[in-house]
Amino acid sequence: MARQHARTLWYDRPKYVFMEFCVEDSTDVRVLLEDHRVVFSCRNGDGVELYNEIEFYAKVNSKDSQDKRSGRSVTCFVRKWKEKVAWPRLTKEDIKPVWLSVDYDNWRDWEGDEEMELAQVEHYAELLQKVSTKGPPPAMDDLDDDSDG
Repeated sequence: MARQHARTLWYDRPKYVFMEFCVEDSTDVRVLLEDHRVVFSCRNGDGVELYNEIEFYAKVNSKDSQDKRSGRSVTCFVRKWKEKVAWPRLTKEDIKPVWLSVDYDNWRDWEGDEEMELAQVEHYAELLQKVSTKGPPPAMDDLDDDSDG
């Protein structure tokens, strides 16, 4: 019986790239993470052999990466070599295999997050400046004298 590819979802974050190999009831799971590629293989619940080999878009830190197996999938947390650099795709080649998809449930366009956070911090600092700027104390000569005498 020929090997098949496992359906794979991925998404990008500032420090990590996340990949999820969607295989229910996997056995004989092997994940080989290298600095330029990942090799995934296993058998599914029906005994079909699944195999994926992915050459990464950019170098990763395989020593600071890990994988986690659950009943429905195997997830890899792959540490980027260059943090805060967005990956436009997971693969080195600009060809999208049919078994590879972006995980839109977890995808976030984080590239502009730093500028937005910085703008919020600046706005907050301006508000604090306005609140903490003290003018002369108010003149209280216009208050009525309400003495209960």
